[in-house]
Amino acid sequence: MITIIMRVFIFLCCFLFSLQVYAEPATFQQAKKILKEQVYFDRASSDFGTLYCGCNWDWVGQSGGRTDLERCGYQTRAQPNRAKRIEYEHIVPAHSLGQQRQCWQQGGRKNCVRTDPVFNRMHVDLRNLSISVGEYNADRSNFRFSMLPDTPFQHGACPSKVDFKQRAAEPRDKSKGLVARTYFYMHDRYNLPMSRSQQQLMMAWDKQYPPSPWELERERRLTRAMRHANPFLSGEKSWVLGHKNSGAGLKGFEARAVQPLTRQSLQDNDGIRGNKNSRVYHLPTGCPSYNAMALHNRVFFSSESEAVSAGYRKAGNCRK
Repeated sequence: MITIIMRVFIFLCCFLFSLQVYAEPATFQQAKKILKEQVYFDRASSDFGTLYCGCNWDWVGQSGGRTDLERCGYQTRAQPNRAKRIEYEHIVPAHSLGQQRQCWQQGGRKNCVRTDPVFNRMHVDLRNLSISVGEYNADRSNFRFSMLPDTPFQHGACPSKVDFKQRAAEPRDKSKGLVARTYFYMHDRYNLPMSRSQQQLMMAWDKQYPPSPWELERERRLTRAMRHANPFLSGEKSWVLGHKNSGAGLKGFEARAVQPLTRQSLQDNDGIRGNKNSRVYHLPTGCPSYNAMALHNRVFFSSESEAVSAGYRKAGNCRK
């Protein structure tokens, strides 16, 4: 009888432990802890390093770390405190996850985390989080990815670029494939719109930069932790222009919680935006106020001539 009780006890302990290991994180802090303990626990000193700059780090606390900037040749651009620490970068920016949701319009990320379970699921998706030098994470901001052949490097030997005027970033070659397959996963799983230009870029990177040994190992660990794979890495799916999203990560939520695709959302990343109140239009590059206007005031144009014909003028602070 005692043996049976002990076996039941052991079974329950193992079952509860498995629930803890495989539980979907409820907060960003929990997500970081899971990533440290189950994915990046042995990667602080590796040949891959941080996602964009390849720097190693020393673990500090539950999930933080101090970067080894001297070893990787990183040079601080403007924020020494953030350069000294690692941060968990949203590869698809949190802004891109939330900008079409009502919670974002009413209070940004903090409000979405507090009130929107759909946003929160996207926000803590482990596959979209990777370790980055804190300053580069800040400089990349919510910029779109692009090819930047004429943009100089601004962070010493870090082989990734940021162009603040164009609001664009180019990751190092070593990370481009991982970035592309993460973009496919997130947009497909959460039914997110991706502009035509971003689709074309990600498709090119996916083809040009096949999975590295670390990306495959990272995926194995993430699949174990999350109990589902990235179908664009496993070969189950491939992205084609105009891909129809599965929305698999939205199952279990009421239909009203899912934002429909609109002309606004499809063009939001790189369309010419006009403000219907001020009758001023902004270009996606060279216009600092491109993201400043409220979503409900935005109208879109396919060209500057179309905007001018509609009675709009270019914003005075545009640099070109």
